[in-house]
Amino acid sequence: MKHPGSYFFVIITHLCILLSCESDKDHLVTLKTNYGNIKLILFDQTPKHKDNFLKLAEKGFYDSLLFHRVIDNFMIQTGDPNTKGNTDLSTFGKGGPGYTIPPEFNPELIHAKGMIGAARMGDNVNPKKESNGSQFYIIEGVVFTEETLMEARVNMTELYKYFGNLIQRSGYQELNSQYMQLQSENKLDELRKLILSYKDVIEEDYDIELDLPLSQKQIETYTTIGGAPHLDGEYTVFGKVVEGMEVVEKIAAAETRHGDRPVEDIIMTVEVDKISRQKIETEYDYKYPVAK
Repeated sequence: MKHPGSYFFVIITHLCILLSCESDKDHLVTLKTNYGNIKLILFDQTPKHKDNFLKLAEKGFYDSLLFHRVIDNFMIQTGDPNTKGNTDLSTFGKGGPGYTIPPEFNPELIHAKGMIGAARMGDNVNPKKESNGSQFYIIEGVVFTEETLMEARVNMTELYKYFGNLIQRSGYQELNSQYMQLQSENKLDELRKLILSYKDVIEEDYDIELDLPLSQKQIETYTTIGGAPHLDGEYTVFGKVVEGMEVVEKIAAAETRHGDRPVEDIIMTVEVDKISRQKIETEYDYKYPVAK
């Protein structure tokens, strides 16, 4: 007759084997759209965002939602429950699950082409930079030269704020009128160039530094792969496209109307499969970071 302790040992052994097998698996997320499929991996380094996305996906929260904002050479955005069966475009981009997620910034996770980021409200109402509980975007971005990258690293949030203060001062009435005219005509590129042209003036007058530091990784990434460097440190990056980047580019190039809303509805459903990490590394050319 076997000792009761031996049965306990067998149970613990099998439990350990099961747990080991589970830890060797990860979630492969597939966004199925009428433009094609996009496959994602969510990062272990951002556990709050990863767990939240999987929780919503597995209960069908994302199914039948639209890509409600797309900007060619920048990004595509979705995850707003207001877009499901709703024709009131004024509500698009304002919805969520009713909660936010604390930021999980990581200097190793930058806004390179194909990265997944969490949308959020602006700093004026969200100083802690907390993420919207469901909305996310996929970066298409552009490839920079070293010269254009230096321009892109300007802290535009701060520059816009100080520019707004500057044009209220006496002696800047003509500049204020020029700014208001460009804004009313929605000439955003010209408006950005105008504000950037006053960067040196603002830095000197307000004794501030508006250039954001760039790491060697950022410089190498944005001048080869491309992306959107001005978002780094402002929005949480929590995943990566591992297949279907051509679909992202197709969606980004879709015809749009006011508010960057696609003319044609681009609808998605989300599926989650649990497969081995080794298979993900082999089949999707993704390398998991080595635990430190």
